[in-house]
This record gives sequence, structure tokens and C-alpha cells, in this order.
Amino acid sequence: MTRLSPRARWLAPLLLLLGCRPAPAPYAVPAPLPETRRALAQGDAVGGAGRYGSHAWLGLPYAAPPVGELRWRAPRPAPKWTGVREALASGPGCPQLASPLGGVASAEPGTVVGSEDCLLLNAWAPPLKPEALPRTRLPVMVWVHGGGNSIGTATFYEGGRLAVEQGVLVVAVQYRLGPLGFFRHPALRAGDESAEELSGNWALLDLLEALRWVKQNAAAFGGDPDNVTLFGESAGGLNTASLLLSPLSKGLLHRAIIQSGGFSRMTPDEGERFADGARPGHRNSSNEVLARALVAEGLAPDAKAARTLLTTTPGRQLARTLKALPPAALLKAYAGARGGWMLDLPQLFRDGVVVPTGEPLEVLKSPEGWNPVPVMVGTNRDEQNLFLFMDPAHVERRFGMFPHVLDPPNYLATGEYLSRAWRVAGAEQPALAMVQSGHTQVFAYRFDWDEEPVAAGTELSRYLGAAHGLEIPFVFGHFQLGRLGKVLFTEENLAGREALSRALRAYWGAFARTGWPSVEEHPAWRPFNAAPGADAFLVLDTPGGGGIRMAGGLDSTEALLADLAKDPRLPTAEARCRVRQQLVGWRRALTAEQYAAVEECRPFALSAR
Repeated sequence: MTRLSPRARWLAPLLLLLGCRPAPAPYAVPAPLPETRRALAQGDAVGGAGRYGSHAWLGLPYAAPPVGELRWRAPRPAPKWTGVREALASGPGCPQLASPLGGVASAEPGTVVGSEDCLLLNAWAPPLKPEALPRTRLPVMVWVHGGGNSIGTATFYEGGRLAVEQGVLVVAVQYRLGPLGFFRHPALRAGDESAEELSGNWALLDLLEALRWVKQNAAAFGGDPDNVTLFGESAGGLNTASLLLSPLSKGLLHRAIIQSGGFSRMTPDEGERFADGARPGHRNSSNEVLARALVAEGLAPDAKAARTLLTTTPGRQLARTLKALPPAALLKAYAGARGGWMLDLPQLFRDGVVVPTGEPLEVLKSPEGWNPVPVMVGTNRDEQNLFLFMDPAHVERRFGMFPHVLDPPNYLATGEYLSRAWRVAGAEQPALAMVQSGHTQVFAYRFDWDEEPVAAGTELSRYLGAAHGLEIPFVFGHFQLGRLGKVLFTEENLAGREALSRALRAYWGAFARTGWPSVEEHPAWRPFNAAPGADAFLVLDTPGGGGIRMAGGLDSTEALLADLAKDPRLPTAEARCRVRQQLVGWRRALTAEQYAAVEECRPFALSAR
């Protein structure tokens, strides 16, 4: 019997409840099709027939494998090949702890899976004849997967329906994750590193290289290299937002869609310093992680010796030692992995080269500070319910399987305030800042679909609702997620779900084509407007939930904190302060100092990070 790690064990009942395997099997196309042969900059490649009538090319390298001396270096262009490459199966994901998003169905959660040779992408296009390619210019949509920048693969997503129906080229990209994707240390600055490499933002550099590959090769698939939309969800949304700010992305992206993301960033010092220093760093800073890894690998007898080794070994020598560490040693050195697989990871460093040093919202207010391309930005109404549903502090598992919400009023109130905080920081404040810069093509949304069934006696529509990530199948029009999909997506919600999905695909496709998401057959989506009484965002829902409609009433941190202070669902000071504690550091809704200033919360100290 497979044994789960202690932290993974509390997520397993959700997977049992939903009756799903840990992850779908890797996607492949059955056989090469001669008409899919394309001449790429690296050599000829042939794909096959994808789902939904598309052509598909899977597992194409967009950069050289970042292995050996290329670990923690900027990506190099993919090497050329001879002959015809068969692009028929997705390649391995980047090194990560196995999870429901890890692309390895048989792996025990929390074990290390993936390969450092992972800078690959999948592409889907309408079935074009080779002779039609020279006169075809399809909009290009480049998808950045989520997963906290520590888990996830391109394998998990299927772009064929969006490609065929909307007449676009869809590209799903893999990028380095965890300590291989975001990592800064003085030893990695001891040689001939470029200014970009000094940043430690390896994942963002991967995505920039993928965009360069798209610019070079899009026309071979019928795509327009001068009309590229970068879109991503969760960490993919954060990365998309980062590249929207980055001066290095100018000319590489022409539209951006940020789904449940935001603009939160970290200073370089937080990512490097020891946590107990005079100016403390993150608990999983590079020095903290490397000290643990050196001890675990037998390269230092204890933590004190590991610290001495890190601070006294010459840079080049230490870099060689670090690059020889197996990925598993690095991944397992992180403290507090959520669920046993999602790392608490310093990331998105404001280095001044890849990412501006200024506060993101202030950067957005200046038209010269970012790339003012058309932007769509939004969140799901009940983002945090997904995480609360998996939290044993809120939900117990009877007989190890059947969920029971311990305090429904508290659960629903907590989910509401944390989701509101996500919306304020992840959508409304950035949209307002962009508009204040004089930019007019900013479009905001809120996804409200919540028509899940009752499963194992639990009202999923109430306790999951419009949870984090649920808009993704609607955007791609792909609900075949194995047993998980069969539980969430039923015959009873089919008609409304498909109609809403058609609308999302139409909006996303129109935006990719023109930079304006409105389409004739669906309600008009007007630009973000923060004026009192104005319609600011589009609500995406079925008729049973009020339908697709423009709405106003912008939220704010001040408003949600005022509501929290008098919420009857949280009748005690302790209950209110537990919610405030979760808001501390979460999307910067509340600082530790602001929490400490709340008199009723003084008896309830913040937990140490």
C-alpha cells in the first residue's frame, strides 16, 4: 500500500472524495501526420492529430537543457537537430515534489519527480494545410501553468479546442520550478554571469526564452509573431504580471491575461539571508536551504559547519558543489511545504534587471515603468475555499474520507475575507494602477460559477464554490479531467457549464485577436472604470447565478477589515484574529505591525513564519 507523508495525508481524503487519480496520464498523439511537418529554426518537426480536431506538436524543446554547468544560468537557445523530430508526446516536467499537478500519476505524493531537461512546450493549431501557412497569421496564446512556482507541468493542459474554435495558436510552456527556478546566492555570482543571471529569476528567464522561440517559430505553425498573448493562472498569473513589468519582454508580448495572479514580489535580500540574521531573510532563503541540504548530503556534519562552509568557501568552488547537488537534495531542504509538495519559496525577486525594483503598484502607475499592452485581469469569487476545504483546521475527515466542516459560519467567513483580499490585491488594485497610468485597455472580471453537485454528503457548491483554478477548464473548453472531472462536471450542470465555457473562450479569443474582449453574441465587456457607481468588471456566471453582466462596487482592504470587525459569523475576538492572522502577509492585505495594533488581537500572537 502506498504510504503518504504526514503533510500529504491531509490532502488525500479530498482526492478520495473526488475519486480522482493524482494526475492525468501524460498526453500523446497516436501517430505522425505528414501534413503537420513544420520547418522550425532548430529543424523540421512533425506532430499529429490532437483532440477537438486540432493539430498538436508535443514536447518541443525551446531551450537547451539547463543541466550541469547550465544549472542556474540563463537559458540557451535550443540546439538544432537533424532529420525530422517526432513531436508526439509531452516530455517530463521540471523537478518537483509529486502532486496532483505533477504529471506523474503513479508517484507517491511528496517524492521527487521530473527532469532538469524540461524546457519544453506543447503547441496546438487549427488543421492548416502546409500551402496555407504563408498567408495565415493566427493570434498566438502562450499559456503559463500555475502551481506556486514549485509544481505543475504543461502536460496537465489541453489547448486543442481553444485553438480550433477561436482560430489561434496555443502554446503551453514548462519552466524551471522551485530552487531551480528562483534562487539567489553569492556563489552563483562568482563568474561570468550576465546582468540577467544575477537576478536569480531563472523561471522568468525561461519564459522570456520561450517567447523568443515563439517569435522565431510562430509563423511555421500559422501564428503571428507580432500578436502574442501571454496568459497564466495563479503562479502563472504572477509570472505573467512580472513579465508585464519587465523591460526584457518589450516586443515579445502584445497582450496579457492574469488569472488569479497578482503583482507581489520579494526583495533579493529576503531570498538570500539567514532567517536569524540582524536583517532576517526568508525561512527558506538560499542560505537556509543550502545549509540543510549540505547536512543531509553529508557534506557538513551539522548546521553550524554548513553555515561556515557557505560563508568561507571560495565562490567558484562552492558553485561547483551546489551544481552537483541532486535536485532531490534541494527540494527536500524546504521547510513547511504545503500538502507535502508546494514549497514556501522565495521568488520573483525585484532585482532591477528582470523585474523592476520599485513597488509593483507604483511601477504600474507610470506609463514608462511597464509594458502598457492590453490587459485582462481577474479572480474567482471563492478563491480560498479550495485551500480551506483541504485544511484540517476547518474540515475533519470522518473514517479518513468523508469531509465534515467543523464550523460552517467560520469557514464561509474566512473564505470570503481571504478571497476578497486576493481580489483586491490581485485584480482591483493593479487594474486601478494601470488606469491611473493613462492606460485604457484594461479589462477586469470575476468568475462566479459554483454549480458543483453534492458529493459524499458535502455541498461542493457551497464549500468549494467558484474556487481557485476552476475557471481553467472553462477557458480551454476541456472538462475531461478523469474521475475528478466526472465528480465536478455532471449532466446536471452540463448545459450551463458549456454555455459559460463558450463565452469564456469567445472573450479570451477576441482579446487575443484585437486586444478588446467584447464579442457580438455575448454581453459587452467594457474597460475597467473605478468611478463611483460605474461598472468596473465583468461577472462570468450562468443564468442561474445572474448571468454574464457588468458590475461595480470595488472592494478595498479597509472595507474588508471593517466588515471583519463586526461579522456575526465570527463572534469572538479569537475567531476574528485568526482570520486577521491569515491576512498577514497574504497579498499584503495586512502587515504584522497592523495586526499587532489591533487591541483585541494582542492576546493572540502571530505564529512564527
